[in-house]
Amino acid sequence: MFTSTERIKPDAQSIALYLENLLSNKYQIPTFQRNVVWEKENVKKLWDSIYKFYPLGSILIWKTNTKLESHREIGGLKFADNFHSNEYQYILDGQQRTTSLLTSIHGGNIANNENFNPTLYIDLTIELTDATDDISYAKRFLFWDEIDDRDGQLKANTGRKKRYQDKLIVRVIDIIKDYGKIENNIYVSVNGEYDHPYMQQLRRIREVFANYKISFIELRGIEVAEVCQIFERINQAGKPLDIFDIVVAKTFRSENKTNNISGFYLRELFDKFKKTISSSQYASIDNWTLLQMLAVVVKLQFPNAGIQNITDKYLNELKTEHIEAVWPDFKIAVAKTFKFFDNCLHIKGPKLIPYRYLYLTITAYFYRNDNPDYDFLNKYFWYYSFHNDDLLTNTTHLWEHIDFVNQQKSKITYLFNQFKIDKNRIRKSFYSSRGRLSRAILSLYANHEPQDWAKPHNYVLSNVYYLFTDKPNLHHIFPVNFIKQSGIANQIESDSLMNIAYLTQITNLEISDKNPLDYLKKYDEPSLETVLRSHLIPTIILEWSRADALPENALSIFIEERVNLLLEALRLKLEGIEFNVFDMGNRTDNISS
Repeated sequence: MFTSTERIKPDAQSIALYLENLLSNKYQIPTFQRNVVWEKENVKKLWDSIYKFYPLGSILIWKTNTKLESHREIGGLKFADNFHSNEYQYILDGQQRTTSLLTSIHGGNIANNENFNPTLYIDLTIELTDATDDISYAKRFLFWDEIDDRDGQLKANTGRKKRYQDKLIVRVIDIIKDYGKIENNIYVSVNGEYDHPYMQQLRRIREVFANYKISFIELRGIEVAEVCQIFERINQAGKPLDIFDIVVAKTFRSENKTNNISGFYLRELFDKFKKTISSSQYASIDNWTLLQMLAVVVKLQFPNAGIQNITDKYLNELKTEHIEAVWPDFKIAVAKTFKFFDNCLHIKGPKLIPYRYLYLTITAYFYRNDNPDYDFLNKYFWYYSFHNDDLLTNTTHLWEHIDFVNQQKSKITYLFNQFKIDKNRIRKSFYSSRGRLSRAILSLYANHEPQDWAKPHNYVLSNVYYLFTDKPNLHHIFPVNFIKQSGIANQIESDSLMNIAYLTQITNLEISDKNPLDYLKKYDEPSLETVLRSHLIPTIILEWSRADALPENALSIFIEERVNLLLEALRLKLEGIEFNVFDMGNRTDNISS
């Protein structure tokens, strides 16, 4: 066990020692680190900060016995392949600074700019004017393309090329490795004047390399979940370290044709799988959820594999050989899960799935299941999506659900308990992108394949529809501004999902804030009643439009009618299950069937 001071420990090293340790494989950069964006100006500013002894921010190092797949080269500089150690030291935050420092001193090449030489030079004739000098660094720190005059063809570089030939512009690495020679050259150039500004500049640079320390924060004896949390809190770019990244690096296996060992790269498997379902909006599912789905299947297939849950702690235990064993059937199960949502339930996008754990439970059901019962799955989905109690919110629920669906898969007798729903919760529901009931109601609307009011033969919801909007294009049947002006309802009724319908953007704009009596007249053709029913909209609103009169409490009546339509739709979907409706807004109302 490590003490609290040993678990998270600050440290510091000189630039030269840090890079020397990096080149000798003391540190590794995991492959999940984001790509470096190498820019000349940023590298110069980095060195200007060092030159002025400004702090750069700490490099985050994770010390662990866990082997992750690491980059085999940085900036074109090669590192040892298949490196093994009792303790690995991974650079979790600081790759950008590390790459800039390494290539500045040791050279290399820059991705997408292979002809550029990143080796850094310093012009010793450029003085620092004062403490707030924020300009001279661009002339002080140079790259070869700013020095080379191409045999006099590039006039702008003539002066620098001359100073380079006079040994007044020197490579940074030469100051580190051969300071005595550089000092002697300058001493001769200034006629032995020890305190000459050029000599002072050289000594200042030597002082930087001798005394400037790069700060480190070392993490040791810390589990992956906590490492991810620490990384997210201190990472300068704001990018969280995902457990998926850790698992990708940990399960990576290089191909070895000599020993007939195939390569394994989980990120590539996920990406290829998503391409096979690219026509579906479910291809946008996040890797973390997909990884949890994978963990569930591994747990089912290998009960002793150590995957006791889907938390980061256990996701970190996923093994390459177990993933390989389940992967073919796992892909089939996931594809069937998404097709069930998409084609059977007509829910065209992942933003409407009431519980994210439904991905996991239904994938578990489809895994190695040659004879799925879609009637059971439909009941299962709607029962738990709408049940008055939240019955799928934690991992205890999750495993209970997986046991339940696997009972049916194994043809063991299963039983849905009484279904309970509060009518008042439906009545007072409102749109929430994260709300379980909100998503359930919108899923039910989508399930009935609502048709466009303006073009009845067109379905409102499609894959294309979801490509153009982050959330469903929801329309107030009784527009908000109309309600405010007419005073026919309160704010709760106005915002209720019972006053919401899916419409295309064009139809929505056409309706705008109009009185429903007026805009419905425009669409009142023989097919409109069928269209309204596809939205679970009570046709009483059409009767009002034809009579050109709204009751004083029109929206209240409308909402009550729509609640009843929704409940009737649910009752049909849950046929054979005891159905208990109660109303906390009306304590005398309690209906069972």
